[in-house]
Amino acid sequence: MTDPLLEEEVGSEEPRQRFVLDETGFDEVPKKYRRFYRKWGGPTDTLAPNEVLCPVCKVVIRSTRELRVGDRVYCMPCMSRLVVAKSASGLLEAIVNYG
Repeated sequence: MTDPLLEEEVGSEEPRQRFVLDETGFDEVPKKYRRFYRKWGGPTDTLAPNEVLCPVCKVVIRSTRELRVGDRVYCMPCMSRLVVAKSASGLLEAIVNYG
C-alpha cells in the first residue's frame, strides 16, 4: 500500500532505532522534559537521527526513537506543533503544522 502524501510504501519500513536520552542542561522546560530538548549549536552543529530543529525557536527536539518523514513532534518552549519533513538538501527538518 502506498501513502499518497509520503509517496513511499507503508508498512515495509525497517524497525526504528532506539536512543537513550541523557540530561542536556536545558532549563527552559520543566525538569521532567529537559532530556527531550537541547540548545542548537549553530551551523556547525549536526543532528542525530532522533533530533530535529524547531524552525520557530531554534531549539533541537530529541526523541527516544528515530525520526522519519511524517512524524509529528511538539516544541514545548515555543508551543509549536511540527511535522518532520525532508529538506531540499536531504536532511530532516520540522515544518509548523497549523492544522
